[in-house]
Amino acid sequence: MARSAPSIDSYGAGGFRLSGAWHAGSLLIVADQARSWPPRTLIEATPQSLAPVLEAGREQVEFLLLGVGPANAPPSREIRQALLASGIGLEFMDTPAAAKLYNVLTSEGRRLAAALIAV
Repeated sequence: MARSAPSIDSYGAGGFRLSGAWHAGSLLIVADQARSWPPRTLIEATPQSLAPVLEAGREQVEFLLLGVGPANAPPSREIRQALLASGIGLEFMDTPAAAKLYNVLTSEGRRLAAALIAV
């Protein structure tokens, strides 16, 4: 992976395998650091839950890759507006697709954050 970004080795059963270690629940990766992310559904995702992404700003985060759960759906208007106001782009898709794309994009050295709802 580019930089020291963790790789997503697998997903499912309510969590993710990151660089060989199991992580239960949803996941937020900002500045190549993975942490637990409280939302369990897209409705629970808020601009406040994405504060680490917004605080990192455009200098560190080109765009947010948002895995919205098992089926694709748009995030709230509040999330879209908060990211737009901070100059951070947004790509959203179902979590399986986002987990796969994350590895490709980090290997290319892209400056992204990932917020992935566990499936």
